[in-house]
Amino acid sequence: QPYSSGIIYDKKHQSREKIATISIRGCKRLSMEYNSKHPFDILTPDLLIDAVEAQGFVSDGRFIVLNSYENRVYQIGIEDQVPMIAKFYRPQRWSDQQIQEEHDFCFDLQAQELPVVCPWINGAGQTINHYADFSFALYPRKGGHAPELDNLDNLFILGRLLGRFHAIGATRPFIHRPSLDVESFGRRSYQLLSSEFIPRELSPAYDSLALDVLARIDEILSEFGPINRIRVHGDCHTGNILWRDDNPHFVDFDDARMAPAVQDLWMLLSGDRQEQTAQMAELIEGYSEFHDFDYRELRLIEVLRTLRIMHHSAWIARRWSDPAFPRAFSWFDSPRYWSDHILMLREQLAALNEPPLQVIP
Repeated sequence: QPYSSGIIYDKKHQSREKIATISIRGCKRLSMEYNSKHPFDILTPDLLIDAVEAQGFVSDGRFIVLNSYENRVYQIGIEDQVPMIAKFYRPQRWSDQQIQEEHDFCFDLQAQELPVVCPWINGAGQTINHYADFSFALYPRKGGHAPELDNLDNLFILGRLLGRFHAIGATRPFIHRPSLDVESFGRRSYQLLSSEFIPRELSPAYDSLALDVLARIDEILSEFGPINRIRVHGDCHTGNILWRDDNPHFVDFDDARMAPAVQDLWMLLSGDRQEQTAQMAELIEGYSEFHDFDYRELRLIEVLRTLRIMHHSAWIARRWSDPAFPRAFSWFDSPRYWSDHILMLREQLAALNEPPLQVIP
C-alpha cells in the first residue's frame, strides 16, 4: 500500500534491455514475451528527484521505495522539512480528469474535517504534476498502523466515519471515473483469464464454474433491482486505514469509483458468519448516525466479494508485462494457484446461494 513501510533504494542498476520470456506452465498461452522496457523503467532515482525538485522543493537525496504495484510510490527526503510522499501514476491507466476527480473527492471530505490525506497543491493551484510523461502527486507523510478490527469499538468509529464519507459522496457523482459493475469486474475478467491464463487441464472446470457464478450474480442483481451508486473509497481495507492516537485516517483513493455504499463496509468484515454479523451491526450502527444505510445492500456483499476475487486475478494478468509483477506474484503461473482460485470461486458460488447477513435495523 502506498503509505506502508518499504525498503531504502540501494541504487543498484540492473540492465533490462533483453527480451525475457515468462513461461505460463500448462496455460493456453504457453509463453509470453515482453520487452522489459516498461514505462516505469525510466523512473530512475535521478528522474524521481528531478521531478520533485521541479515543484520547488530541495531534496536531501534520500528516498524510500514504498510498497505499491499499480503505481510507484516513494518517500522523498526534503531539506529542512519532513519527507513527502510522491505517487507516480501508472501511465495510461487514469486520465488527468479521472485523477482530478479522485483529488477533488478527497478535498470534499477534508472540507468537512474528515481524516483523509489530500495531495499537495502546487504554485499553480494544481494537485497533478507532470514530468517526463508521468502524472504524479505529492502528499504529506502520515504514519500509523492498521486498525484492530476485532475491537467492535473500532468498527463503530469506522462506521461513523464512513457514514460521513458517504453523506458527502452521495451529493454528486463522478463524471469521469468508472462504476463497479459486473461487466468490467466479472465478465471481462473471466474472458481474459479463460482465453489466456487458465491451465488447459483446468479450463473446462473453470469455464463451467465461472459462467455459473456470473449467471448467479446476474440473477441476484436482477432480483435486487436498481442499485444506488455513490462516490466511495472503493478499496477500503485495513492497508488503506492508518490508526494513530486512537484515531484513523484514510489514504489511497486510487480506486475511488461509483459503487453501492456497502462496498466500503464489507472489506472490514472477517471471521465466520456470526462474527461478521456482529461486525456489520456495529459498522451500521455508527454509519447510521450520519447517513441512511440501505439494508437491502447486505445482499450485495457476496456479489461484491466474488467480483473482487475475479478482478484481482485479472488485474495481475493485465499487469504481467510489468517486470514488478512476475517478481512479486511468482506463484501466479502455477497450477496450484489456479486450483485454489477455482476452489475459491466454488465457495463463493455456495455463498451466493446463502441468505444475506441478517442485521436488525
